[in-house]
Amino acid sequence: MRGGEAAVPVSPGLRLQQHTAAAPLESLLCSLVGRSASDIQEVRKFLLEQRASLRALSRAARWHLVSLGKFAWKHKGLGGFEAALSHLQSELDRRQDGASEQRVAKLESAISEMFADMNKAFSAIESFESHNSPEYQLRSCLFRFDAIFSLNQDVLMEQHYLTSSFVAASRGRWNGWQIPGMEPIPPEGVQPHEMNWVPMDASEFVLKEKCQPYFKLHGSSTWIDDRSGREMLIIGGDKPSAIERHPILRWNHEQFKTYLSKPDTRLMVIGYGFGDNHINDAIGEAANRKNLRLFIIDPLGVDVLTKIPRPLTIHLLGSPFEQLESSVIGASRRTLREIFGGDTVEHGKVMRFFN
Repeated sequence: MRGGEAAVPVSPGLRLQQHTAAAPLESLLCSLVGRSASDIQEVRKFLLEQRASLRALSRAARWHLVSLGKFAWKHKGLGGFEAALSHLQSELDRRQDGASEQRVAKLESAISEMFADMNKAFSAIESFESHNSPEYQLRSCLFRFDAIFSLNQDVLMEQHYLTSSFVAASRGRWNGWQIPGMEPIPPEGVQPHEMNWVPMDASEFVLKEKCQPYFKLHGSSTWIDDRSGREMLIIGGDKPSAIERHPILRWNHEQFKTYLSKPDTRLMVIGYGFGDNHINDAIGEAANRKNLRLFIIDPLGVDVLTKIPRPLTIHLLGSPFEQLESSVIGASRRTLREIFGGDTVEHGKVMRFFN
């Protein structure tokens, strides 16, 4: 889930790591524009901080971010641009008229352009690492997860993590990486973030041995639905129904629940504000089974749990957050930039998650 500043300079996505037998499953959830703080102002703030990257954007792109930010600002506290889109989608369902359809199309187009602008800006970043020593680099931490699940729809991870140096940098941990169930077009000669990706046949939804899987639970700005030719982006209202329309996204969500259902599961959540009920339900169910160990990286620390939407509470026994809070084994209020940029105390705390 792209939350606040959790994409790499901030944070990447969700990760899960499954070891053998008694070894636990670990996962990381999060990225730049989080579903918790799905306010485009957060994106704009990040881009403004990346001056070199911002110079790579056209004047039109900068205007676009400001314009969309103003629209989303009206829905601040209600979910940002996602709430705005959900409102327009509901209006279209109710009215079924051309004007409502045009408003939805315009906002969807603006959001798509926003992701294109973000991806362009990210491409100008030489590295998202804040430390020169591999021991303290974010990448070294990410290699330790058995799987990564992300709600992010930009291609920051594809640009700066799933690179040609991936195998060598993992030091034997992985023989490669994969975006399960998806294939690139064109298949060769282009970097992952420069490709469009389309779903494979359902029979090919498989996990490759010794390849770290990177699941994008809400699609991606570079994923194309080959049935409609449209981008496969799950945003706005009624995400579960939208996910059900795409076999690959439905399978990804099933994989998420499967990982969480395994014994002695460890889940690291970064920058996610618990704003998606279908994700919350999967986490809540794992907490109820008492096989979940949770580590949270968020500016609010464990207090982010007090913002969980009410629908999750129906799956928790006793006090609304009793089961989930009892699953927490640690938390950090630092950003990833700080944790992997020299704060050895916080870095040590985070890395103990893997012990």
